[in-house]
Order: sequence, then structure tokens, then C-alpha cells
Amino acid sequence: MKEKEIQENMNKSIEATQRNFNTIRTGRANASLLDRVSVEYYGAETPIKSLATISTVDSQTISIQPFDISCLQAIEKSISMSDLGITPNNDGKVIRINVPPLTEERRKEFCKLASKYAEEGKVALRNIRRDAVDKEKKDEKDGLISIDESRDNQSEIQKITDKYISLIETKLSEKEKEILKV
Repeated sequence: MKEKEIQENMNKSIEATQRNFNTIRTGRANASLLDRVSVEYYGAETPIKSLATISTVDSQTISIQPFDISCLQAIEKSISMSDLGITPNNDGKVIRINVPPLTEERRKEFCKLASKYAEEGKVALRNIRRDAVDKEKKDEKDGLISIDESRDNQSEIQKITDKYISLIETKLSEKEKEILKV
């Protein structure tokens, strides 16, 4: 594997981890909270953002304006059934969600969830490293590159992996500070 290809794959893992972090509530209203919520719409699971305009009215309120008013009840039901722990309010045209401040216990749960997402990201990075190192060993065994060249490449792959793992650690600590901030 080329160094550029490894970095591209690792960047994708970092982006996926960041998207997971964005779905964790922090006590402030954020439209990305609803990214993982999907609605049964004409027999197909559809993301809310495909069915409605989602906006944050203020720091505590999310507003959801469906494109098709007939799916208002389905959107409300999906939000209620989700693991977000928030209750939607329906006025017949718009759904409003008041994001309550987080309790200390809930903040700790969200920190654990963020740690879990970070660990998943690190595992993905290690898998990319393993694949790249295996390719180097195979090339060495097949006589395509020398032993020294293989070892240099493997050490370079490890340096890249360490850099990306520390990036995930940084993002995790930022997210934890954001979650714990009252």
C-alpha cells in the first residue's frame, strides 16, 4: 500500500469517528443529533434530513419542518422511539424538540459512548495498519522489495498510525470537554 492510500483510508476513519461524535448530545441543540434517526416513509427507512428541514432555533430548541406534512406523525414517532431521550412537540406543522440540560449521570454516559466511538476508530486505524504491514511482508517474501526497505516502510506505517491515533485521542478529549461543560 502506498503511503498516500494509507493516509486517505485513515482520514476516512477519522471522519467516520467525528460523525459518530457529532451524534452525541452535549446539552446544546444541534441538528446532527438527528442524523441516526430514520423514519418509516412509504415502506422504506428514510433519514429525517431527507424528509424535512432541520434547524436550530436557539441553543435549546431544534425545529423540524417536514416537506410533506403527511409524514409529521411518523417523524414524531421515530424521534420518540429513538435512544436520544428527548420528547418532540408537534403543533400540526412543525416539530419542536427542547433539548434539556444534561444531568451529571447522563454526561458520564455520553463520555463513555464517546470513548467507545474513539476505540472503534482506533481499531479501524489498526486494521488499516495491519493490512498495509501484511502487504509489505508479502512484497518482501515475493522478492519485490528488500528486507531493509520492508522494515523502513513498516516503521513509516507505524508512525502514520501513531499520528492518526493521537488525532482521535485529541478529538475525544475535545468532545469530552464539550460534553462535561455545563
